[in-house]
Amino acid sequence: MALRDSDPAEVGGYRIEDRLGSGGMGVVYLARSASGRRLAVKVVHGQYADDDEFRTRFAREVAAARRVSGAFTAPVVDADADAPRPWMATLYIPGEDLGTHVRRHGPLPPPRLRELAAGLTEALRDIHRAGVVHRDLKPANVMLAEDGPRVIDFGISRAAESASADALTQTGRVMGTPPFMSPEQFSSPHDVGPAADIFSLGAVVAYAATRRGPFDSPSPYETATRVVEGEPDVDGVPAELLPFVSLCLEKHPKSRPTPDELLRLLRDGTLPDPRPEPTRVNTRGNTREDTAPRSPHGRRRRLRAASIAGALLLAAAASATALWLTGGGDGSGTHSDLPAGWRAWQAKDLDKATSPSAAFPSCTALDGGLICAGDSIKAVRFSLATGKVEWSHPVADHPDPNSSGGSIPDSGVFGTHGHDVYVVADTKARSADTGDYVFQALDARTGKVRWNMPVGDRELSAVDGSTAVTADGPIITYGRDGRTYSLLDTATGTPRWKRTTPAGDTCEVRAAAGHGYLLCVDPKGKHTRISEVAPADGRARWTATVDGALTLAGRSAGRLVLLTSPNAPDDASGVAYHRITLLDVTDRSPHVVPLAHAVPSGSTPTVLRGTLYFTLNSGEVRAVTPATGRTLWDTRSSVERPGPPAVSDAYVLVASPGGRLAALDRRTGRELHSLPGRDARTDPVFVYVGSTPLVHGDAVYVPYGIRAVYSADIRDL
Repeated sequence: MALRDSDPAEVGGYRIEDRLGSGGMGVVYLARSASGRRLAVKVVHGQYADDDEFRTRFAREVAAARRVSGAFTAPVVDADADAPRPWMATLYIPGEDLGTHVRRHGPLPPPRLRELAAGLTEALRDIHRAGVVHRDLKPANVMLAEDGPRVIDFGISRAAESASADALTQTGRVMGTPPFMSPEQFSSPHDVGPAADIFSLGAVVAYAATRRGPFDSPSPYETATRVVEGEPDVDGVPAELLPFVSLCLEKHPKSRPTPDELLRLLRDGTLPDPRPEPTRVNTRGNTREDTAPRSPHGRRRRLRAASIAGALLLAAAASATALWLTGGGDGSGTHSDLPAGWRAWQAKDLDKATSPSAAFPSCTALDGGLICAGDSIKAVRFSLATGKVEWSHPVADHPDPNSSGGSIPDSGVFGTHGHDVYVVADTKARSADTGDYVFQALDARTGKVRWNMPVGDRELSAVDGSTAVTADGPIITYGRDGRTYSLLDTATGTPRWKRTTPAGDTCEVRAAAGHGYLLCVDPKGKHTRISEVAPADGRARWTATVDGALTLAGRSAGRLVLLTSPNAPDDASGVAYHRITLLDVTDRSPHVVPLAHAVPSGSTPTVLRGTLYFTLNSGEVRAVTPATGRTLWDTRSSVERPGPPAVSDAYVLVASPGGRLAALDRRTGRELHSLPGRDARTDPVFVYVGSTPLVHGDAVYVPYGIRAVYSADIRDL
């Protein structure tokens, strides 16, 4: 960032070389000492220099930062809180902050995520041993240095022992960044201690694993409510780190582990000793035993809502003090996340070598392109920005233009890995009686074939359990009887190992949160065996048996969500789903949860961000909490025959075969916005249900009609 004419040549004797960033409260410069050491120098804006309270806070930040000395913090080199424009110099840490890195590159891989969790835990151990509570641990305050993460910015920290006597806190201000604050920072800010940093640690690690906070919401009020009362959305956190994150996110401070206990958990898997039942913190900051009588539910909710609303107003007033550099590292920025040159567009792929007849069942965004597949099209790439068709390939290597359609019209996109997108191709002429199929990796940038894996005449589908794309690569079933399954090497497509499913059982492979699973139902449909597939050799890491013929819908809060298999006979009343079976991935214990309201047959279940959604041909969309079976909301949308939904931070999105799009409020289910359909040719002979919209950045891409797609800015619906 270039220096400006108004920037000083030096601060405190340190020569200024560059701007690192700026915010509402000040500027951070890159400076160099006389010995050549690079420093980050924070300088307060002039208008705050006469604010006595601000000067006191800045002096406290300097004192707190000086007290903390560890391998995972940025040491203070020099400071002057009494200068005309107060400043502080810390050792410069090259690298991106965690928020910027995750926004640009996506979630951290499990090994690096584990290193982050360990490094931040050690940093908090050092900070707390120095008698300091950070109070604003968030992605923007974590620098990713070459030798590990560093915690920076002690602007709203305080000495742990000064909670009750802190005159600045007594003003009632709530300090922090809502998506990463602890419940007590909203409900009892005078009682915030080291455990608040542990809660923030869990939220930061969850963000690094999933690219979203566990309590994210478009509304700060709703975010605060979720932090205080809601269950965290930890779907997508690797199983090995789920206990770590879940323990950090305990609602009561006394239920959270210490840094030393967390380090033992990371080192050898030792869980902390159970805590005694904590007292309950109410919205006025007082405590009471859990056995004490509670006020009526409605009154308690109103009191808590009023408390949180007031806290948020105070937090907004204090946000300038809390946030120095507002680069959006916490994922809550308002900048546009659209490709350069983006505009709303509508496009079709009318490949003349094939006969168009149906919609693309699925699309994915990769390397600046929207990759779609289906209806005799192996894959087509549309520009994310303009909709221009950049390349297109038919399923068949020798297509028959007189054919009425492809032999695998619903194959769709199977998944992605790196720059590769997985699809299916047919190497025989289209007029042949049977196909000679290959599972294929295409370079998403050029459309060139990277490798082929022959699967004979077995037709693979992205939805029927014949394939599962995991973090380690695709698992596919193949062979004459379909009983062989292998994990394919992502570089060459060759099987890393081969396994055979049990004779007589009906088996499928599924993926959830990056892990692969084999599900086998016995011949009578009485039991289902679920095994996690070890990527190294294909052996079962563990196996559990549950009652009924079940299939895997997804994962929520560390549990597999299992529902009645579509191949199982429906209830005589036409009801397909009565219950949910949850399987804990840690101890493999099953838990059967009755659905508060049974779901009719023909509905499509999908687990997204920890919530189970059902869509029906009538346009009904139902949201269910898997842990309780409780219906969160049930809405009859304006979309007929919707396909599986997509979820953004604010909306649940469903589309019709003709392209009508409905945006439902994620919290209430109320239909807030809709876009009209684009194609009236929605006869079920051609298109049975709508395709799944794709949310990418601030855009939504909607497949519809006959090989068509349109885009819209999700902020302008």
